[in-house]
Amino acid sequence: MKKILLTIIVLFCFNSFSQESIVMTINDKEITKSEFLQIYLKNNNNPKYDQESLDEYMELFKKFKLKVAEAEALGYDTIPKLVKELSGYHKQLALPYLTDSSMNEYLVKEAYNRTKQEVRASHILVKILNSTNPNDTLKAYNKIMQLRKRILSGESFEDVAKGDGGSDDPSVKKNGGDLGFFTAFQMVYPFEEQAYKTDLFEISMPFKTRFGYHILKVTDKRPAKGTIETAHIMIAVNRNANKEEVENAKLKIEEIYHLLEQNKDFDSLVIKYSDDPSSKKNKGILPAFGTGTSTRMVPEFEEAAFELKNNGDISKPIRTDYGFHIIKRLNLTDVPPFEKLEKNLKKKVSKDIRSKETQNSFIKKLKKEYKYKKYNKGINWFYNNIDSSYWKGESDISNLEKNKALFKLDNRKFYQKDFGEYLKSNYRGFQNKNLKSHINLMYYKWEKETILNYEESKLKIKYPDFKALITEYHDGILLYEIMSDKVWNKAIKDTLGLKEFYNNNTSKYMWDERIDADIYICENYETANKVKELHNNWKDFSEIFEPSTIVDSINGNSKLKISHIRKISSINKTAYLANQNFGSASPLNIYEHNGKYYTIFIHEFLESSQKKFNEAKGAITSDYQDFLEKEWLEEIAKKHTIKINKEALYSIGK
Repeated sequence: MKKILLTIIVLFCFNSFSQESIVMTINDKEITKSEFLQIYLKNNNNPKYDQESLDEYMELFKKFKLKVAEAEALGYDTIPKLVKELSGYHKQLALPYLTDSSMNEYLVKEAYNRTKQEVRASHILVKILNSTNPNDTLKAYNKIMQLRKRILSGESFEDVAKGDGGSDDPSVKKNGGDLGFFTAFQMVYPFEEQAYKTDLFEISMPFKTRFGYHILKVTDKRPAKGTIETAHIMIAVNRNANKEEVENAKLKIEEIYHLLEQNKDFDSLVIKYSDDPSSKKNKGILPAFGTGTSTRMVPEFEEAAFELKNNGDISKPIRTDYGFHIIKRLNLTDVPPFEKLEKNLKKKVSKDIRSKETQNSFIKKLKKEYKYKKYNKGINWFYNNIDSSYWKGESDISNLEKNKALFKLDNRKFYQKDFGEYLKSNYRGFQNKNLKSHINLMYYKWEKETILNYEESKLKIKYPDFKALITEYHDGILLYEIMSDKVWNKAIKDTLGLKEFYNNNTSKYMWDERIDADIYICENYETANKVKELHNNWKDFSEIFEPSTIVDSINGNSKLKISHIRKISSINKTAYLANQNFGSASPLNIYEHNGKYYTIFIHEFLESSQKKFNEAKGAITSDYQDFLEKEWLEEIAKKHTIKINKEALYSIGK
């Protein structure tokens, strides 16, 4: 009796310690400490565990969960389009869990080794007119074998590729089949696989991709160029720009290059002249690109950058679809170590066709884990009862033995009727295929999908991280939809409500002090002073005066000395106007900002004034949305019960 009592006490204690603390309960749903912590850490790069920080985040979390609870109460989680969307995310998020991790690791390392080497190859393609017709497939195979035989007999690869009856690749007339250098993930996997496994100058045996049959010749192999860091000065010109616009941009970039030849500072010229807003504030520095990076540059830029021999070297002006560039090499590094590329390579492998390799291996492991058993005789019914009417979608499967199993997995049987429905829905697009071959192919696909779907159904139980991720997507989808209905779209459509809100809050929507002015941006003080003198001399002819006259007069053949804009600008919100003492002077005295000199001729001071409804509509709509959200939250807070376990909350981080 004593032993039994002791056992009960031990079990009770174990159960008490193993049950995790509940931080929050909303209606009948409990949120554990670990669930809350996972979300808290995900949304805080620098998490703090003091009472004030936890309370502050809990308030946000309560509002979030309130909105989700209301969406569920209103049946948003049953709306077909949202069910479909979540199902799609479920499939996508499940993919990493439905692969063979050891095989995946092998393919990731294989891909890394290939990124360290670039291969140059030429190819010949023979398309298959109808890939489901065995005769067409055989015809294409025989043709490419004949082309290979001609090359092995002494004809040049290029002549065979470009000649009559040669390659079906439309680019062959220009490149003779030469694809240039490439590395991992830049070709479809079967092509990449063959290229890396074929010896230099050898002609491969025919191999198949989704495009048809290929043979290839490897013409060169070299170490990968590595990763390069560059900066640039860009003069933007659209690829569809007219001749005059292109010529002006070209003259400007050539003038900048001439200044660089005179040892002018690259960084200062970036600030003064570059049209790339994303890099201009950072000395023109661009994201690193090359082997192992996700950043890709247009070929012209990449080629010019890698041709620079030393750090600090500067290219001559080049043109891309974005405009003209001068490139400065900052640093060149070899292929990064595996540890730095591993995460990115895993993503690429999971999205690539090579992921099928890992999936097939994974299926084998699942069959072993779940004690798979196949019933071979079950498939015979389909061989004996499906005829050519199947291709018209008219096959009759009503007589199949509905309770006859085709295979068993984890003590669960999967029946003829399941495969029959799958087969019936997959008759399109295979009219020329042999029926028995088609049935076998469909069975292979059905069995594979069925096993993977079964495993997917168990992921939430097997992997808490996956369950948390699905919950996050579920809540996010519902939140977006209900916020669109109750707040965002409502505010946009409610014109009367918007105007009433504006009328009640007019003091919030005011123009700052502004100026209507001609603004001249000059390369130095002397140029700015010359602008001032010319403007003063010509101001009596204001009726015929054009700022372009001053610009053309000073610039001459240059495009860099001076530029002009006429606009209404907010004084406090325009960087080069802020903190300037305008007074009533016009022109304003010359001043410098970020290496440029400004002379400003003010036509009118615009005092702070009330914005009209249409002028402030964007800000009004945003504020009205906040107002509607606050009202809505107060309303739904009365409908749902929330309890916070402060003790559990404050124990986080301890």
